[in-house]
Order: sequence, then structure tokens, then C-alpha cells
Amino acid sequence: LMRQIAANPDVASVEPNIRLYPTLTPNDTFFNLQYGFQSGPGGSKADQAWNLGFLGAGKVVAVIDTGYRPHVDLNANIINGYDFITNVATANDGNGRDPSALDPGDWTVANQCAPGWIARNSSWHGTHVAGTVAAVTNNAAGVAGMAYQTKVLAIRALGRCGGSLADIADAVTWASGGAVAGVPAVGANKATAINMSLGGSGSCAGSVMQTAITGALNRGTTVVVAAGNSNANVAGFTPASCIGGGLIVIAATDSAGAKAGFSNYGANVDVSAPGVNIASTFNTGTTAPLADTYAYLSGT
Repeated sequence: LMRQIAANPDVASVEPNIRLYPTLTPNDTFFNLQYGFQSGPGGSKADQAWNLGFLGAGKVVAVIDTGYRPHVDLNANIINGYDFITNVATANDGNGRDPSALDPGDWTVANQCAPGWIARNSSWHGTHVAGTVAAVTNNAAGVAGMAYQTKVLAIRALGRCGGSLADIADAVTWASGGAVAGVPAVGANKATAINMSLGGSGSCAGSVMQTAITGALNRGTTVVVAAGNSNANVAGFTPASCIGGGLIVIAATDSAGAKAGFSNYGANVDVSAPGVNIASTFNTGTTAPLADTYAYLSGT
């Protein structure tokens, strides 16, 4: 047919009218450092998913962590959740549970959490994780986020010396739409997915954490947990050893696509994802919060 049309002296040329699609390379300042979103050897090919329209629109990811700091590259995508820390000393904000998920810092001094404990600066871990999920993207500044049209429901359950199993389990229940005594319902901000980049030693079997995760899964919320950073089998860690359809356990790979040296492993791992030198939102404060910045962190 094309040859017949081309034979017409009034036709200059003939070619297929092919379909083209939008492509996105975010213009964020540090996107070139975010190998984990790209299509290289150790990347997740998120950039290809974006071009297919998988941007997270209409979804809510609950990040159960140290809370969040207001950040210019994050504010538009943050929903303040709740502070579930019951221990006032651990909370470091002057009270127990309260409606503010703001992170006051989790710095510690020597021997504060256990004999031999080494003094540590504030981690701003929740802010870094939130940025990895949904930093404001294509704004000619900072970093990109994995699902940057998602909203992050920031939940505080980790403070100084970590967080208790009971507090974290309550956070899982609440974020997924379950009832927690004394805490207002999550309502319209119910999580599509829960992210827990946290863990500790011990089996999940029969635990309060398993009960909370099972409840969340039954309420239709996907639960994503870290495999752990001890280069050991996930069977000995919680929540990585928890079970249930819709629970996704994530190990870490490096920029070459190889297992990260610190990453846990084992039959309960579902997916491996970039976890070495991940650039994301951060804060300059070594103890209390100061200014917005960006930093590399590694983990599962």
C-alpha cells in the first residue's frame, strides 16, 4: 500500500505514522548520583517504569521510622502521621505518644542504650527513607523519589536507642486502618503500603509483630520490610522473618547489581534492591535539627 501511494506523483514520501511516548529524565540536581533509579547494572530501571506511567499517583506509603524533618525537597509529599513512641526518654521530644511525627533527633551518648554503646549522631533516617520513596521530582533541585507522585504518611516509632516492638506493631495496625486505643483513626490517609526499614534479632513467629502485619495484610495494605544489615539469614530477624501474602522482604544490592556485603539473605527474601550509597533528603544537625541537606546512606 505504501508503494502504491508513493507512486502517486502528488506524494512526496510515505512512512508509517508510528506512536511515540513521553520519556523522563528528571532534572533534579543530584539525579546523576542516583544509580538506583536508573537502568545501569545496579539500577532498578525506575526510569523505565516512570515512562510507562508508574509514578505512584493516588497512593499513600506509610514510612514507620524516626519521623521526618520538614525539607524543601519533601514537604509537598509529606503527610504528618503520628508519634507512637511511649517511652519519654526514648522519644526525646518531652512526651510520649502525640500527634506530631516530627523527628527531634535520635543522638545518643556513650553507654546510653547499653553498656559499651558508642555515642552516635542523629540519623535522620526517616527523612532519608521518605525522600527515597517520594522526594519532589523534576523540580531542578535536590534528588528524585522512586514513586514521586505518592504521598508519604510519616510515622514515628523509632527514637533514641531504637523503638519497641509494641510501638512499631501499633504503628503498623494504625497505618493500615486498624484501631489503636487512644489514637485517632488514620481515616482517608490509610496506607496503600507500609515501609519498615528497621529490624532486630529474633524470630517473628507468633509475635505481636506478626499479628500486626497479618492484620495489615488482611486490611489490604502491602507491607514492605528490610531484610536486615547483618550479613546473616533473615530467619533470625524481625520483622524480616514474618510471613504472609503481600509481605515483601527486601535485601540490598550495590551499584554493580551484586549482593551488598552487609545485606541479610535467605529463603524469606522476596526482592533485592539498590541499597549502597543511596542519595536522599537529610538534615545537617548532628544532634538537634538544623538545615536541609542531602546525604548518602546504605541499608536494606
